[in-house]
Amino acid sequence: MAKNYDAQNIQVLEGLEPVRKRPAMYIGGTDETGYHHLLWEIVDNSVDEVINGFASRVEVTLHKSGTRVTVADNGRGIPIDVMKKYKKPAVEVILTTLHSGGKFEKDNYTHSGGLHGVGSSVVNALSEELIVQIKRGGKLHEQSYARGKATSKLKAAGAARGTGTTITFEPDTEIFGAKTKFDPALIRERLEAKSYLHKGMEVVFTDETASPKTEETFKHDGGIAEYIQKVMAERGKGSVPMGAAPFYKAHENGVRLELALAWTEATDEYVKSYVNGIPTRNGGTHENGFRSGVVKAVRNYIETHSLTPKGVSLTAEDIREGLVCILSTYVIEPQFQGQTKDRLNNPEAQGQVDNVVRPAVEKWLNDNKTIAEAVVARIILAARAREASRAASQAVSRKSAVSHKLNLPGKLADCSSTDPFDSELFIVEGDSAGGSAKQGRDRHTQAILPLRGKVLNAEQASTDKVSGNKELQDIASALGCGLGADLDLTRLRYGKIFLLMDADSDGQHISTLLLTFFYRHMRQLIQAGHVYIAQPPLYRVDLGKETFWALDDEHKEQIIKHHAKGNVKPNIMRFKGLGEMTPDDLKETTLDPTKRLTLKVQIDNELETDRTINDLLGKDVSARFKFIMERAADVKELDV
Repeated sequence: MAKNYDAQNIQVLEGLEPVRKRPAMYIGGTDETGYHHLLWEIVDNSVDEVINGFASRVEVTLHKSGTRVTVADNGRGIPIDVMKKYKKPAVEVILTTLHSGGKFEKDNYTHSGGLHGVGSSVVNALSEELIVQIKRGGKLHEQSYARGKATSKLKAAGAARGTGTTITFEPDTEIFGAKTKFDPALIRERLEAKSYLHKGMEVVFTDETASPKTEETFKHDGGIAEYIQKVMAERGKGSVPMGAAPFYKAHENGVRLELALAWTEATDEYVKSYVNGIPTRNGGTHENGFRSGVVKAVRNYIETHSLTPKGVSLTAEDIREGLVCILSTYVIEPQFQGQTKDRLNNPEAQGQVDNVVRPAVEKWLNDNKTIAEAVVARIILAARAREASRAASQAVSRKSAVSHKLNLPGKLADCSSTDPFDSELFIVEGDSAGGSAKQGRDRHTQAILPLRGKVLNAEQASTDKVSGNKELQDIASALGCGLGADLDLTRLRYGKIFLLMDADSDGQHISTLLLTFFYRHMRQLIQAGHVYIAQPPLYRVDLGKETFWALDDEHKEQIIKHHAKGNVKPNIMRFKGLGEMTPDDLKETTLDPTKRLTLKVQIDNELETDRTINDLLGKDVSARFKFIMERAADVKELDV
């Protein structure tokens, strides 16, 4: 370390020396990300020609070495005339001087991804070799460079038709090391995304590292409306849009943007945003404007149509849960955070995007009522799940050949089958009924889980109470698929789940409480068609030597009316509960798959279902009082 620190210790880095000395300042680092950033800079320059209407085609070739790449476009071609001040051709000044280019004024480029005038020169500075070819004025002009300096004069290399620029370069091994190479899959993904973002642009990718070499052409006239379908398909499970088609909006007046979005059953929010065709991986003010606009639009729709749920508050995160979005904005003078352009900082962009998104999304919701109600129902469910279920989730193991070693509830009488498609679970009211069910069941395929205590009202219970309730946790443990956000149907131990309760009002009340638990905490079970309500008889009717089973009073009277013959007096037995039925009777009427009657639980209208559960079981008693008073005149007999 020098002892003296004076003027002789001060260095001034000139030309492109700063880039080679501190490359991370310009490309983010010297890893694979920085390596590929060199290619993105050149590709974005070609795309800028397309954005502004001067080109229609971009070609990228990855050469056999995997370290050399060529980018060509049919744009105007970089200017080749001499700049008097520097006594050099304009192309040489652009490629060897920081902060030089034609994008500082609006006359040449209305919108562009390159604003700082450093992209091409940085690529040149960090390349072992760079060759530029320009078609202008009927001639092909060529010049070569190495590590930021020209190694030849600009010269005419023959006649040429049309116009355009071709740049071939190879990143410097002194900077990036000898092992780093371009990733063909990453390049392909980035180029295909470009073709979606700019309608009509043709992008050709040739991969000479493949054997044999491959050539793909990307052109998507559907733009981002088509792109979002691809993104959702790639995201897989849960990313199915609500409605026939995603929302799409293109806007030109004031702020130019394109937006495609859809709500899905996924539990996360997924946004891909771009500014002037550049992916903004860290978002920025344009994304903030989008999120604000969507939340305001949905809130306005909910308030206008009086859909505000009782007992739960909707947060912005609830509204955006499951949202998949592609946002492409164009800003005349974007202020990016750093040369890597990962984030937009223009403060005015937030308000501009918000003002376009809010009314457009709100109108779409009003014009598509079916989709809107499904979206609102999905949002309410997300809010309830956030407040009541997610913290109460627990991991349980899937049924397998060694399932007998699992920590299952002690009162569960499991079946011997380990195939979920054949196995059934009957959740039975009371130990007495559970005993009859255990004796009457098919031990190979039917499991019995008796409930011994009061069933918790999951609509009013806190997360802690749900987590601590033994009856509900026994159900979750027996099913084996988890709760809430952790629910995984692939681990479900039984293909069919039956609620087997007494055929009276108390039994119906218990069924309702269990259905509420399933709906709030294990909703996918219902959606996938795994939940059923068993239909045990309330009466046994003997007419001579024939025996009939009646589900209720009305059914009993119909049996007597249609089957009583002559003066035969019916012998009627009313079951006070399932425990009064013999195992054989229970098997014949309720357990035997060939004879039993069951009701499959389905959700036809999620918004109406949510509202009904909240009215009947929520903390607000006024809704229940209104429900009872409106139906009081229809009650003929109180079942006691």
